[in-house]
Amino acid sequence: MASLNRIILCGNLTRDPELSYLPDGTPLCKFGLAVSERVRTQQGEWVDRPCFVDISVFRGQAEPCNKFLHKGSPVLIEGKLRFESWEAKDGSKRSRHSVVGERVQFLSSRDEAGSSSATAPSRSAAPAPAAPAARAPSPPPPAAPSAGAGDEDPPF
Repeated sequence: MASLNRIILCGNLTRDPELSYLPDGTPLCKFGLAVSERVRTQQGEWVDRPCFVDISVFRGQAEPCNKFLHKGSPVLIEGKLRFESWEAKDGSKRSRHSVVGERVQFLSSRDEAGSSSATAPSRSAAPAPAAPAARAPSPPPPAAPSAGAGDEDPPF
């Protein structure tokens, strides 16, 4: 059986990003993300139920995240869920889920970003893919033989 590990989150940073470098020089940016779910209470009131997630972004997107994001920035994260476990200093076992961000899309516009991100890319930390080379238009397909009325295939 095949498995799939993909997660998409949209929320706001809970703290400023922290940039560090692994021993091999790979950039790593870590930050917290708050994602809210709106639910109705038994009294009929709507309340936001926040979920806090730790995010790690590596390589090419780590430095732009550190440069352009700040506490409160809205982002969309695509990545994979990761389970971590360790032993605390007191000997107890600890664990948590976190997300390795593979694609980060900045959601604030330049106007909303304020002076600290005036030059922030408005779309994504990843470079946009190159446009395909222009091609000559292809000739239209040959006309199908005409059929009687009502014999046509549906247009979908």
